Amino acid sequence: MGLFQKLFSSKEKLAKREKYKIGMAKTRKGSLSSLKDVLLTSKTIDESLFDKLEEIFIMADIGVDTTVSFIQTLRSEVKKQKMTDPKALENIIVDNMFSIYTKNEIISTNIRYNKEGLTVILMIGVNGTGKTTSIGKLAHKIKSEGKTVMMAAGDTFRAGAIEQLKIWGQRVGCSVIAKAPGSDPSSVVFDAIREAKQQSIDVLLVDTAGRLQNKVNLMKELEKVNRTISREMNGVVYETYLVIDATTGQNGLSQAKIFSEAASISGIVLTKLDGTAKGGIVLAIRNELGIPISFVGLGEKITDIDYFDIEDYIYGLFADFFD
Repeated sequence: MGLFQKLFSSKEKLAKREKYKIGMAKTRKGSLSSLKDVLLTSKTIDESLFDKLEEIFIMADIGVDTTVSFIQTLRSEVKKQKMTDPKALENIIVDNMFSIYTKNEIISTNIRYNKEGLTVILMIGVNGTGKTTSIGKLAHKIKSEGKTVMMAAGDTFRAGAIEQLKIWGQRVGCSVIAKAPGSDPSSVVFDAIREAKQQSIDVLLVDTAGRLQNKVNLMKELEKVNRTISREMNGVVYETYLVIDATTGQNGLSQAKIFSEAASISGIVLTKLDGTAKGGIVLAIRNELGIPISFVGLGEKITDIDYFDIEDYIYGLFADFFD
């Protein structure tokens, strides 16, 4: 059974996938809306069909490089299997989207918790991506899993960011370590780690600045924060999540490339996936940067952050194929 059939035949998983179906409605009704019609109305598999598919995938923000490679794979499969029915491409498209993302690897989205004590999660990203909100939602999620959480207001260059994090701390029910605006971010992180250890906190979530217009200083600040965490945690591996706004499309990909120069990114938190008609950015990020999506935002509520699941995501892309 191919992945296409598997996604739509597992009734026990359909309820879980409903959030992706609802959250990705804009993508299905936007850039991917013509895919079903193209496959149903085309009489044969030819270059004209491949050109139409290429245009659809590029419009879905899968990215030019990823799309070109994807179309070439489709051509090879068609030739290998001697396919002539365009509708049969449904299976090949879905299976190859899955392969693009997984790269034949088992990908875990689980947080790598430190079994010996404090776990530090560094959150980085451009201002306006929903980074601080994602920290609050992630804090709530981690708390709901039975762990204690503290937050550090490391974005000291925006007074609004400090206040916003404090509000989230009150809402979630966890303490926030903060200093006056303009303070050295690494000093905030230093104090937060010391305080978290003293209180035997399980997880420390660290907010950071995201001023790309001052790239050099930003990168230096991140490197300094990384050194502080590494020193205070005795080299224990910690998570670094890059927050990307899905509605920014290929700009999000450019941001990821810039931030990867200053930090070892372990995963992506993709926000506002429910707000874009171009949800294919997931595949572009994974294929071009090799970084997995760890969490995805599919709504405004405090509970609307989920561990990313590639099968649920692909179901969300193609849920209308069987309507």
